[in-house]
Amino acid sequence: MVSHTSRQLFIQGVTTSGRTFRPSDWAERLAGVMSQFRPGGATPGSHLSYSPWCIPTSVGNVKCVIIHRDMRDAEPMAWDFCINFARDNDLQVVEACPLPDPPAGLAGKPRP
Repeated sequence: MVSHTSRQLFIQGVTTSGRTFRPSDWAERLAGVMSQFRPGGATPGSHLSYSPWCIPTSVGNVKCVIIHRDMRDAEPMAWDFCINFARDNDLQVVEACPLPDPPAGLAGKPRP
């Protein structure tokens, strides 16, 4: 399920049978719970922002959470929590690297 070469995993809000996972704010909830796990550890007020190791996002119309492998090295129990959340809810997990947004004026044009 998880190799050792990718730096990021995407937990997708789609089950292995293709159903959309509910509730619709699951990604924000998971990332909120993980907000205290961050480089340098939790600091006062760190619960008010997402950890750089666990970011909610959307890819197309699919809610996702991007989990960075650095969390696995620094906080193995937090990493296991996220992986087990995906497994327990039968969510699709893929290894990927997000592509940056194209520069203004190039949207829709093929990448070289």
